Amino acid sequence: MQIRKQIHAIKIPFQVKTELGVLDRFVYSYLIHGENVCLIDSGVVSSEGVIFDYMEKIGLKPEDISLMILTHSHPDHIGSAKSIKAKSGCKIAAHSGEIPWIEDVELQAKERPVPNFHLLVEGSVDVDKILEDGDVLDLDENISLKIIHTPGHSKGSISILIEEEGVIITGDVIPLKGDLPIYEDIETSINSIKKLKSIPKIETLLASWDDPQEGDNVYIIMDDALDYLQNIHESVIKINKMNPSLEPMEFCKMVLKDLGMPEVAANPIVAQSFQANLNVREDQDLF
Repeated sequence: MQIRKQIHAIKIPFQVKTELGVLDRFVYSYLIHGENVCLIDSGVVSSEGVIFDYMEKIGLKPEDISLMILTHSHPDHIGSAKSIKAKSGCKIAAHSGEIPWIEDVELQAKERPVPNFHLLVEGSVDVDKILEDGDVLDLDENISLKIIHTPGHSKGSISILIEEEGVIITGDVIPLKGDLPIYEDIETSINSIKKLKSIPKIETLLASWDDPQEGDNVYIIMDDALDYLQNIHESVIKINKMNPSLEPMEFCKMVLKDLGMPEVAANPIVAQSFQANLNVREDQDLF
């Protein structure tokens, strides 16, 4: 899908299998081409086929990719990075906080038990360029990428502002209301969303778990995300007061039910998110 003349969105469907059933998911990768071609995120394992097919349709070859930016280290963002790097010869860039899990996927699998992790990630890959908040990468004289450190979903999550086009790419920083709540630190997540919301004149929001959003919807979605995180926090506090001794997965199921979400969404990663709320349960209003 063409977003701007030089910006394309590539939608990649996949499934996550859990003990309670199968979740149908999708994730977006983004292609930005000036004199140099940059791919933002690689999707899950085998996503290179979808990405390369799209590139062929718009007259590009895999070898045209000179840089791949990983917004963070989670499986649906790094899953096919190894194959894409091998085919294209591109450099890989990521925030310093994400490098350990990108360069050692077994460490990530151990520390963050995503269901069927090894079905989603091809393997480890070296990071060639470390990105930090405020870095600017020029693709040509007309298009540049500004790196914004937006932690919370993960400690090294980044967003990418293409100021000339009024476009921002946010990875998983902005949770979609009613979707899987996944974050490491809820207060930091809220601060990151507020940081993005303070940027003026964003015309297009390109997230990983949502279709491209335009116009007034951009800031409405950010407000909805903040409300959603506060609603989750209130639900976590309520269920904890009612059932303070529940083990994490049972607690997760009860919170999801209270939020009106299906039990099949319960998994260790969502359970960890709710435990992050419990770390700040004394603060009932996160704002």
